[in-house]
Amino acid sequence: MSKPIYIINGPNLNLLGTREPEIYGSQTLTDIEDMCREAARTHGFKIEFSQSNIEGELVDKIQEAGEKGAAIIINPAAFTHTSIALYDAIKAVDVHCIEVHLSQPAARESFRRRSFVSEASQGTISGFGVKSYLLGLQAAIDLLKA
Repeated sequence: MSKPIYIINGPNLNLLGTREPEIYGSQTLTDIEDMCREAARTHGFKIEFSQSNIEGELVDKIQEAGEKGAAIIINPAAFTHTSIALYDAIKAVDVHCIEVHLSQPAARESFRRRSFVSEASQGTISGFGVKSYLLGLQAAIDLLKA
């Protein structure tokens, strides 16, 4: 059995479905997890899905993915724009990393236009709502199968 693809979610994403649905949509994080599990399964992969509001726990999960995972898909949420720790953790592991966002940060407030995480990731997919996760998952699978 191959190693799982880690899907790591940052702060406030546990509130999806009720938090600013005009920006983030009405689907919950559980809905996204279910969609990702099904999509991964159809390609012969499993996922390890997690969410934390605590930066250090996200660092721990990235490090775990470096040891036990095949790839990382990360939605760092607000930590996108502030976290050198996430940047350093991603740079320290030897697995593919795809950054995803439900919204399009570059089209929002000016402070959202800088992503430390994208500087450490192989690519960023944003602005497609929950499909950003599925596109990120497909990109990770394509990289793993190449």
